Amino acid sequence: MADQSDVEIAIQSIIATALYPNGALQESTVGLICRIYRGLPMAPALEENLVEQVVNITINADRVMKNTTRYPRIWHSMGEIVVSLLVVRDAQTLTFSGVCAVGQLAGIGLNGEVYAYAVQAMDTPATVASNIAVLLRDAGWIVDYSGASITLPQAYALSGRVVASVGALQEVKRQEQRFQIGLWCPDPASRDLVAPVIDQALACQQFIPLADGANARLIFIDSESTDAAENAGLYKRTLTYSAEYPTTIAQFTPAMLFGVSRYSGNNEYIETINS
Repeated sequence: MADQSDVEIAIQSIIATALYPNGALQESTVGLICRIYRGLPMAPALEENLVEQVVNITINADRVMKNTTRYPRIWHSMGEIVVSLLVVRDAQTLTFSGVCAVGQLAGIGLNGEVYAYAVQAMDTPATVASNIAVLLRDAGWIVDYSGASITLPQAYALSGRVVASVGALQEVKRQEQRFQIGLWCPDPASRDLVAPVIDQALACQQFIPLADGANARLIFIDSESTDAAENAGLYKRTLTYSAEYPTTIAQFTPAMLFGVSRYSGNNEYIETINS
């Protein structure tokens, strides 16, 4: 079911893709280091980032919400999703290519462990590889990442796969809520660089796909610049967008990402283990 957190994550993904189209480990399109996260910044960390010329970009929801429920509760088929994202293994390297779409699940099997990432609407093969590289590093693996390729020198058993599920959605309620995108910048020049990139990326998205397969309608509300804290080296701009989105319940036909089939000596099937 879609929640305000799903809208925040979708907005975060759009911003991240606009600023880092080649992945988070590559240089941003504006030539600045940008931290993109949900919620408000902590003052000590923000002050340190401003001194280091790091731009903070935050996404948080307004407390006020409007009930816009008006559609009947009917199951809608999401249709079969065609797997369009590809992954190829060459020795200890996995390379992603193709087209990203919501509903696809990219996974890596590494030395008996499975690491999976749910593909988002604004992803590219490079950002999918980047997100999986982060998962692997967080798990303690040595990862060499470049573009859409991941190299794992510790791998003795390595495989990659992309699968898709088939599902249906039923809308149970609908709401409208405002979301504020805060740009916390160390100087006016960096604010002027970052703000148009983010605003254009969001303004082009009339409808944004959510993790459950539903869509949120995104509408620009206003933009406000604040220079009241210039003595502290803080120049802020706030972009406000309204999102109307449904709360849904879903039924999915699961797809197996990785599995191990076991057979008896006479080749009779015993069991399959899903991952």
